[in-house]
Amino acid sequence: ISIFPQLIMVNAEHFLQLNISIACMYFMKLFVTFYFIGVACNVSIDIIGTCWPRSAAGQVVARPCPEYFQGVQYNTTGNVYRECHLNGSWAGRGDYTQCQEILKQEKKSKVHYHIAIVINFLGHSISLCALLVAFILFLRLRSIRCLRNIIHWNLITAFILRNVTWFVMQLTMSHEAHDSNVVWCRLVTIAHNYFYVTNFFWMFGEGCYLHTAIVLTYSTDKLRKWMFICIGWCIPFPIIVAWAIGKLYYDNEKCWFGKKAGVYTDFIYQGPVILVLLINFIFLFNIVRILMTKLRASTTSETIQYRKAVKATLVLLPLLGITYMLFFVTPGEDEVSRIVFIYFNSFLQSFQGFFVSVFYCFLNSEVRSAVRKRWHRWQDKHSIRARVARAMSIPTSPTRVSFHSIKQSSAI
Repeated sequence: ISIFPQLIMVNAEHFLQLNISIACMYFMKLFVTFYFIGVACNVSIDIIGTCWPRSAAGQVVARPCPEYFQGVQYNTTGNVYRECHLNGSWAGRGDYTQCQEILKQEKKSKVHYHIAIVINFLGHSISLCALLVAFILFLRLRSIRCLRNIIHWNLITAFILRNVTWFVMQLTMSHEAHDSNVVWCRLVTIAHNYFYVTNFFWMFGEGCYLHTAIVLTYSTDKLRKWMFICIGWCIPFPIIVAWAIGKLYYDNEKCWFGKKAGVYTDFIYQGPVILVLLINFIFLFNIVRILMTKLRASTTSETIQYRKAVKATLVLLPLLGITYMLFFVTPGEDEVSRIVFIYFNSFLQSFQGFFVSVFYCFLNSEVRSAVRKRWHRWQDKHSIRARVARAMSIPTSPTRVSFHSIKQSSAI
């Protein structure tokens, strides 16, 4: 205790020039000695420069990772571990496995980030091409234009617009525009979120149609197209307007992309989407229950179409729900879990449009039958033209004319 007055009298400039390791050992010996009675490991500094305090025998001591070592910056959120043996001696070396170079982590993150960007661009490109083909098929095949297929058509249209606005966001939003928070980039974010919400409301329209036709056993002739247009296109509009007003007053930065800590304006549009997903899952439960109990023996064409529509919805709705719910999942500190999250989310988000096109258009028996009829009609039409062209060309053939003239001359 008598050393305290001497410590206070030390010149401040001289003390600041002391080596950090020496200062560490000095203070550890000064303050920790009083707390251990019996066998203990003394204060020590390992070859890395980590200062280990006086510790009781049998303990595993944790210290933060060094910030710098040999000019390399390390992540200090991890810990170093070193065991104090029962005989009062430290283990030969500490466990530095949790200490990773920040540069290496950044390089790994950048590599995975670039791969995720490639997956997103590839998936959105494939989805957009498939969606455009499906859109053209529904546009040209007027023979299958019933209310059910009109709902499919609008869902595909919503996905097309969402994918287009995604490409616009990726190709136009630079870091400068993102930081400056210009008006046009906020409008792009509004458009993307609007079409994002319409995707789920048109899926809700799919669920409403199937639930009305199968569970409520109402005639689908009573359903009108304008009802589903209001559900799919009109209801999301005031939701996005309310979200934009909230962003303008409470989170007006970074082109309204992302969210500020403690601000929950994004729940203005995320809440209705979650509600729609929950209602659709209830619809699907009732639909499947009815199909398994009452419609098992039925073989009408309408029932077969309903069954196929239910199968498509059963596949797509969980798919859309899973990808949306991933936004509320935060991967842990484990690097592997973060990488899996990045790739899984990128794949599902980017290929959604492709899955919708496949299940609601390319595997739709009505669409395939109509396309097959169109193809056979085109083949027949062209084969008839070819036969007519050949028939028209027979009299003008030089060999045929000469044979005819010879026959006439011989008859005379």
